[in-house]
Amino acid sequence: MNSLKEIFAQWLTQLGVKQGHIGLAEQLTTIVFILLFVCLVDLICRRVVVPTIRKIVKNTHVTWDDMLLNERVLNDMCHLIPAFIVNMLMPLVFPSTPVLQLVLIKASEIYIVAASLRLIFSFSNSLYNLSSEREQTKNRPLKGVFQMIKILAASLATILIICILINESPTDLLVGLGAAATVLMLVFKDTIVGLVSGVQLSANDMLRPGDWITMPKYEADGVVFEVNLTTVKVRNWDNTIVTVPPYTLVSDSFQNWRGMFESGGRRIKRSINIDMTSVRFCTTQEIEEYRKRSLVYEGDRLEELTNITMLRRTLMQYLKENPRVNQDLMVMVRQLQPTPHGMPLELYFFSADKQWVAYETLQADVFDYVMALVPSFDLKVFQSPMGEDVRELRGK
Repeated sequence: MNSLKEIFAQWLTQLGVKQGHIGLAEQLTTIVFILLFVCLVDLICRRVVVPTIRKIVKNTHVTWDDMLLNERVLNDMCHLIPAFIVNMLMPLVFPSTPVLQLVLIKASEIYIVAASLRLIFSFSNSLYNLSSEREQTKNRPLKGVFQMIKILAASLATILIICILINESPTDLLVGLGAAATVLMLVFKDTIVGLVSGVQLSANDMLRPGDWITMPKYEADGVVFEVNLTTVKVRNWDNTIVTVPPYTLVSDSFQNWRGMFESGGRRIKRSINIDMTSVRFCTTQEIEEYRKRSLVYEGDRLEELTNITMLRRTLMQYLKENPRVNQDLMVMVRQLQPTPHGMPLELYFFSADKQWVAYETLQADVFDYVMALVPSFDLKVFQSPMGEDVRELRGK
């Protein structure tokens, strides 16, 4: 090293630099050479290394490496290499001025920490984008997990920067912060609880983005479109947005309609009330007519057949022949316990199309048919007396 300095000093003397200015000239020349070397390394990284890596990545048969090693991640990597070179070569520039040398070394170390944090953020974003594309993980609420990773990385980077500035080891600083742990727990309470709740929601597969949930306590009835550390955002069917804390989804109950969409159909369970005074036995002529329509079964006791029995069988036949009803799931027409408002006749079946509009359309079409069909069996639908009914009674 000394021989190189002597050669360098002789070269400066030959160039006409005065003996008293050789030290300063050496420092300036060294700085220029270091800057040129750093610029050359940065140029090689950006113009040679990065394009080479991108070309290799594009030629692979998988797509995950394209997302992980994207342009942003590779550029952030390039920021680190020159910083490490400057940090290593800094002692050569100011050996006679240790204070300035120390300041510049600390500045380069802080830059390295900041550049590393930026690289971690970019890589985390790439991982999140990759998980959002993969079938196994795209429906998992992982956004909160990646947000927590960023918070931990930022906290660690802050601690390292403080340690660099005060010239203390990270371990000693963390021990000193032990007394402030309670305050930090209070400050980040929602974040910590949200992280734990997010892990529980993901591990137990309780909630995914895209799920339809209902939670009357928070007036939430719609589709989940974002799950992060502190909130679960639900877009209601009226296009209002409700934010629900993740821990309430773990501690309270909510209804998730995902199982319905993954099943073969959406259930319709609805009844009409039949006026019991209109129920009677079928006549012989009616029985013969019903026999032609395959409503009289072998083994039936003809004297026990009633008009409401024929109505139930007609509705069952109608549902079994309806192409919009899922025939692989339960189809049933049954009577419920009689009430002061009549005899409830319930239709229980599943719509093959689970979308809301198609589901409601089928339900309306079926019960339009039911209400129009009831009078043809000499039955009446029960409803509470109206003003028109009272006026008719007065007229009699």
